[in-house]
Amino acid sequence: MKYGICPLGLVPLRKENDHKSELVSQVLYGDCFKIIDERKDWFKIRLQWDSYEGWITQNQAHIIQKEAYTAIQKQPFLGSAHLIDFVHLPSKEIFPIPLGSDLRGLSLVDHTVDELPQPVSINKEAIVQTAYQYLHAPYLWGGKTPLGIDCSGLTQMVYKIHGIQLNRDASQQAKQGTTLSFIDESEPGDLAFFDNKEGDIIHVGILLQNHFILHAHGKVRIDRIDQTGIFNAEKQTHSHKLRLIKSLL
Repeated sequence: MKYGICPLGLVPLRKENDHKSELVSQVLYGDCFKIIDERKDWFKIRLQWDSYEGWITQNQAHIIQKEAYTAIQKQPFLGSAHLIDFVHLPSKEIFPIPLGSDLRGLSLVDHTVDELPQPVSINKEAIVQTAYQYLHAPYLWGGKTPLGIDCSGLTQMVYKIHGIQLNRDASQQAKQGTTLSFIDESEPGDLAFFDNKEGDIIHVGILLQNHFILHAHGKVRIDRIDQTGIFNAEKQTHSHKLRLIKSLL
């Protein structure tokens, strides 16, 4: 089996090996992966962080040894903490990387940064502060950056920056953590999940103080939440039906 790392700021992860195929997620700078299949010009990969699978073009991957892949897994997560950071190439050229990029593999691609970030706190208050950095980011199905993000990409990336592994999709994230019985038991930083008429989990957001929630719906926004669900003040209606609340810490 081959192993790789993302050497670029952002790479699309597609459902099939076709540029016209659905964007299912994104691979950020420094993300490591296993290569589980190969087609002409394409790799099918399984991401190390969340085991999510999809296709990327071969010219957007950098091959690494299994030993390097395993070594990175054992290191505490070290992610870029600014909306945009810059990576230096050996040629002295630079390129941007987005918030939440993984900096543990810099030496594997012979890149450097001006200054490595300090380890972040692992507590709910810090998680909420990180979440605010994504406020007003446009909604993008499969997106994972402040330039475009979906609801579960938002929760996954906010927790990732603090070294906490969440699965990629809302329905998968709903199976993690401890279930709380009532919204009044929750704390800022907990996750709220919402379902459709069929009972399928289709949405997730990060709870804030005083019964507010930060979530990606059209854009990353803040709305009221109650035992019924998310209340959109602009439309004077509930936009999402509450299913459950989870504590991850």
